[in-house]
Amino acid sequence: MKRKTPNAERPTLNIEWPGVREDEGVYVLKTATPNFHRPTSNTQSASKSRFDLEGRMLDFSARIIQLVDALPNTRAANHVAGQLLRCGTSPYGNHGEVEVAESRKDFIHKLKVCLKELKETRRWLRLIAKSSMLPTPKMTAILKETEELIKIFFSSVRTTERNAK
Repeated sequence: MKRKTPNAERPTLNIEWPGVREDEGVYVLKTATPNFHRPTSNTQSASKSRFDLEGRMLDFSARIIQLVDALPNTRAANHVAGQLLRCGTSPYGNHGEVEVAESRKDFIHKLKVCLKELKETRRWLRLIAKSSMLPTPKMTAILKETEELIKIFFSSVRTTERNAK
């Protein structure tokens, strides 16, 4: 019996997909943008959400860093700056932990850690405002954002706990 080689009599297929061409077994990109840079319809609808909490947390952390750098170089301000820098940037990192929680209980716990850090941030910001380390108009916007983030995380904790029952 004569044995055939694996590809001896197979026809060559030339398959066309939008943006990609198959020539002689090699995929050739027709456009300059590879597929992994093109969002699919599922990711487009998810990315077009009207609320980007991660981006908001990143902006908040950046504003905290800028505020800390604007504080005067005094013993009291340096102490407050160190505390504020730790608790004010912590929610951004902890929010990343929320996104990869291993269980609903872990998810709730990590949300509560973010909430706790935001509440501590609010206290240090209020102390800065009360002690006039920075002018009050500069403090108003960051205090307002802190309050809004506290409300968001508080609502998230409450909703998640209610849905867990």
